[in-house]
Amino acid sequence: MNSRELVAGALQGRELPRVPVGPLAVHFCARLAGYTLGEYTANPRVLAESILRYYERFQPDAVWVSADTWVSAEAMGATVGAVSADQPYGGLGPPRVGTAADIDRIPPPDVGSQGRYPLMLEALSRVVSALGGEVCVVACFDQYPFALAAALMGINESMLRAVDDPPLLEALLARGAEYAIAYGRALAAAGADVLSGGDSPAGLLGPERYGRLALPFEREVIAALQATGKPVSLHICGNATALLPAMATSGADVLELDQLVDLGTAGRLAGPEIALWGNLDPVRVLARGTPEQVEVDARAALAAVRSAGHRRFVLSSGCTLAVETPAANLDALIRIARASPPG
Repeated sequence: MNSRELVAGALQGRELPRVPVGPLAVHFCARLAGYTLGEYTANPRVLAESILRYYERFQPDAVWVSADTWVSAEAMGATVGAVSADQPYGGLGPPRVGTAADIDRIPPPDVGSQGRYPLMLEALSRVVSALGGEVCVVACFDQYPFALAAALMGINESMLRAVDDPPLLEALLARGAEYAIAYGRALAAAGADVLSGGDSPAGLLGPERYGRLALPFEREVIAALQATGKPVSLHICGNATALLPAMATSGADVLELDQLVDLGTAGRLAGPEIALWGNLDPVRVLARGTPEQVEVDARAALAAVRSAGHRRFVLSSGCTLAVETPAANLDALIRIARASPPG
């Protein structure tokens, strides 16, 4: 059973010889390969080469194709860039959307021409060409609709509109769903094994508004992307425990959880049909801890999942690895997974 089959088996809840491991390695790959983050986020050859060098060094069961969290927002018209050569891209300048007319001016999605969509598809194709069939390739379709709204409207304004003007916010969410679906479908067609998206700003809404505003659009995106035949994941940073019952109804095949969520609790709240992916602390443990501490926390994560009777699990960092993560700590994480049978 190769790594790709191992991850697929974990997501399906099959009996496996061991737990698969897939740290969220993104900008870490650039630093490992000796490239600046600017080169990584703007050059498809560099992005793919960085991922392949990371795989060659650590041999994880899954690799991640992602540049930053602004790819779709940029395609929708946000001004995006980096403040220095070794910083990832982020939003620059004023919000793109403030009125209904601004939403109307956002064109339909075109993954062949807009922003960095072509760049990301080329990078994914390079990675799939090198690793496809052997390693699980997770492609990030970037952001779910509420996160896109926060990028285009500004997080503060999005939160205010959630209370004062839900129809305007929902119109922007609908346009964001179009982009997330178009990008995810293109990634699936280019060979991704798993489609991953984040909706972290939605965690600020609280359970009631999350269920009313963000969740319906997450469901729309997930259902559309599952029609490609690929598993779809949902990630919300922070302590998303209060949202887990609602997230479990999103239709997502996988919930990516960060270190503030107890895995045993998550397994019980999510239920046995949804896979969990996580969730060692990427800073306190993986970047600043010791290999011994990584081993302790990795064993604890595995024990928590087992205590909940949960079978569908991939051991990982809770969020993206810090660029300064010591190689010895990542080695320890992968070693524990390989030595630990599930169940």
